[in-house]
Amino acid sequence: MIDNLRTPDSNPDRPSAPLPKAEEIYNSSDEQEENGNNFLGMTAPQRFVIVMLLFFLVCVLGSFALILTEKVVLPLF
Repeated sequence: MIDNLRTPDSNPDRPSAPLPKAEEIYNSSDEQEENGNNFLGMTAPQRFVIVMLLFFLVCVLGSFALILTEKVVLPLF
């Protein structure tokens, strides 16, 4: 029993999946490169939302920095 621990057929509860061929791996990566629209695995609308959130964050932090350094003074009502 101990001699057969490393063989794939020794565990009947877990079926062994066939490994993908090297050609299939290279073809899938080539398709992604040809498409060119998958920067970090995101689509164009997802990237747009990320860019808008970053823009909003920079605007808010920049405003806080200006108020903190007293370059801009908020009007008091």
